[in-house]
Amino acid sequence: MSTSLSTPLVSIITVNYNGLTDTCEMIDSFHKYENYPYEIIVVDNGSCMPEATEIKKRYPEVKVVQNTNTGFAGGNNAGLKVANGEYIFFINNDTFITKPILEFLVHRLRLAPENGGVSPMIKFAENPDTLQYAGFSPLTPLTLRNASIGFMEKDQPCYRIASETASLHGAAMMVKHEILQRVGLMTEVYFLFYEELDWSARMLHAGYKLWYEPAAIIYHKEAMTARKNSPLREFYLSRAHDLCTPQYTWSKKTLFLPLYKLYRCTQKITILFVTWKSCVSFSSNQRYIPRLLFILSLNNLFKLFPQSHALYA
Repeated sequence: MSTSLSTPLVSIITVNYNGLTDTCEMIDSFHKYENYPYEIIVVDNGSCMPEATEIKKRYPEVKVVQNTNTGFAGGNNAGLKVANGEYIFFINNDTFITKPILEFLVHRLRLAPENGGVSPMIKFAENPDTLQYAGFSPLTPLTLRNASIGFMEKDQPCYRIASETASLHGAAMMVKHEILQRVGLMTEVYFLFYEELDWSARMLHAGYKLWYEPAAIIYHKEAMTARKNSPLREFYLSRAHDLCTPQYTWSKKTLFLPLYKLYRCTQKITILFVTWKSCVSFSSNQRYIPRLLFILSLNNLFKLFPQSHALYA
């Protein structure tokens, strides 16, 4: 697609991992509905089958990057190396659109120089009138948890108002390419989950504002890679939560530290129990899978507070 001086190019980056069907459906939806200048970059994160080759065959105009499985952040960072857009739109491969969205997102970022990132309204693909995301609340001081505003609620006028948000949503987030020089790339230590929370915190700390833009809507199939309530998902969520716990948050909240440690320890013991119990659902020659996760979770239990990534240095 061609661009003009007044219409900047958007680089759409998506990570594919054994998800050829979803990735193709996402690409097809942009080809069908989007009329804003864009390029699509697909990073194949080491799929078992030659899916990168198939994507190249089906979509010659799409940039395909073959990568080892370096997780969500690693895959997106690999895509950045070949991105030419003034704006970068990171989107999950298990999403799709039903009308144009890019112009609304770009417009939001161009309204003010301090606007650094924006996420669209996200709805569940299986229930198109039900919201998954209409912004995020700030982290709570005790549990360091946040809430997805509008989650599991019906679309209604109160969620149709653009607003600042405490965090972008990893399923769909657009940033200005220029901010990467100040904020840096996504941290790859998490591998799965919490990368966008980490990155959003760094943007806010650098003085940027983050936005929720309801004029743009995407539909998310949700949890196609790591199934809900699976030991793998719970392990990575627990691990990422600890890694994302900045040490400085306790400088003014030392009273909460013992309670927080007890809370996290209890949660991790629960994960250990669920992971070990899941052994019975595997055949004898496959039980190494949950047992490996059990060992990793046990190791994680004794690392309640690993050295946090220097988000705020």
